[in-house]
Amino acid sequence: MTGEVRIGIIGYGAQGSTYARMLGEGQIAGARLAAVAEVDPDRREAVRTAHPEVPLFADHDSLLGSGAVDAVITTIPHYQHPEAAIAALAAGLHVLVEKPAGVYTSQVRELNEFAATKPDQTFAIMFNQRTNPLYRRIKEIVDAGEIGKIRRSNWIITTWWRPQGYYEQSAWRATWGGEGGGVLVNQAPHQLDLWQWICGVPQSVFAKAAFGFRRDIAVEDEVTALVDYGDGATGVFITATHDLIGTDRFEILGDRGKIVVDGSATATVTRLTEDERVISDGVAKEDVRRMFQGQLGLDEKMQTETISFDSAWGSQHAEVIRNFAAHINDGEPLLAPGTDGMNGVRLANAIHLSAWLGREVPLDFDESEYLAELNARIREEGQFPERS
Repeated sequence: MTGEVRIGIIGYGAQGSTYARMLGEGQIAGARLAAVAEVDPDRREAVRTAHPEVPLFADHDSLLGSGAVDAVITTIPHYQHPEAAIAALAAGLHVLVEKPAGVYTSQVRELNEFAATKPDQTFAIMFNQRTNPLYRRIKEIVDAGEIGKIRRSNWIITTWWRPQGYYEQSAWRATWGGEGGGVLVNQAPHQLDLWQWICGVPQSVFAKAAFGFRRDIAVEDEVTALVDYGDGATGVFITATHDLIGTDRFEILGDRGKIVVDGSATATVTRLTEDERVISDGVAKEDVRRMFQGQLGLDEKMQTETISFDSAWGSQHAEVIRNFAAHINDGEPLLAPGTDGMNGVRLANAIHLSAWLGREVPLDFDESEYLAELNARIREEGQFPERS
């Protein structure tokens, strides 16, 4: 198609209203706000006030059958993302789903498989941090083999501090039945995506998670996960919502160098002139003393570069929507294909399952076992229906 893509927003909450404003104000090239669907009457009044000329629907089914839009963005509770996306694809529309793609892998797999039957329709996911030029450059360096084969990665991302009042805003928040988890499904999906986007998908995970550790909630507010990539390569992911000071530090160690990212803003890239094992084998035992005395000249084996960009974080979501529209109009490659949403959900599920069972689990874990464990926790809450 050509011209502006007519986009409908499904769900007028915090994210939905932001995207509607961006589109309504003409901030996104190639796209415009064409409709909104919202089930809550109070929020529908907010839509009428903010966008009086935009068609408004009481549910997404009405919007999908209206002919008013070419594409939709789903900004509704996590469990509903796959259902609404499948319905939109079935209606012949393009879909940009908000992260996460879903709560558990079987529902995301159903979405991905259905999307595969609609090859002429665009299916994308809102992984807006893939637009950060710093992480895009880091991925280029890793993919080009500039630091060699990855041997270890570590990401401490605890800049998600949330007070107790945050969790008390809504009855569904930080519940198994309403949200499907805590920090892994709400705050950290972007890092889970970036970690795997850059370093690859692990084979297995062993995790220790704390549920209601420092907050009065049922779900996880702290996680430490150790992943295994095979061939001796490992990774560690640490996240929490109770660290008021907070840390954001990402390290990638390779055979030929190392990348250290601080605050998702600056990266120090150190490249070795040779493979580390070659350097090691070149140090004779009689040279070890000189090494400890700083006389071996190992600094000459390293070249260090500091990378930073002026990145307007508020523009990242807009860039994903612009890219989505450009893919529909002109075939511009997608920054985040919708099928990539499986990776983060699968890893979050594996971390939960490992923490629940107290053992290492593969990334191709038994989905029925995960769902049974999840439903047991939903039953214990007694507020929401079980999932199938």
